[in-house]
Amino acid sequence: MKSIKVTDVGQIKNELNKYRQGKKLEIRQFNQAARLAWLGKVTLMPLDPEDPETRSYLLYIDYPDGLSARIVNVDEDLVGRIFILDGEQAMFIAEIVEQGVRERAALYEDLNRRDFYFGKFYTPGTDEDEAGG
Repeated sequence: MKSIKVTDVGQIKNELNKYRQGKKLEIRQFNQAARLAWLGKVTLMPLDPEDPETRSYLLYIDYPDGLSARIVNVDEDLVGRIFILDGEQAMFIAEIVEQGVRERAALYEDLNRRDFYFGKFYTPGTDEDEAGG
């Protein structure tokens, strides 16, 4: 953990300004975080919702589970941690979360409407079809 000397007020202000701005993830980290965001495995929260000057967000990245844990490659130093993310990347992550929710919901809706039985047992153009039943 990083320590800050309390006697140096200027250094404390500089550190606070760094937190207010947040930090960008590297491209590799952002892509992995975005994949997990699409899966709904991230949580975003403004660092200081009462301060209009603070543009950074807290980003928690949860571990993937089930099938996604076996398929999606994620660095161990990325998951299970909280990052102070800059506002621009946070907005992109939020858009990806929204996109993932919409696309996953559409998959579930399609699955709910799908008729597996009919597709497996009805073959168009058979003799029974032409004879009327």
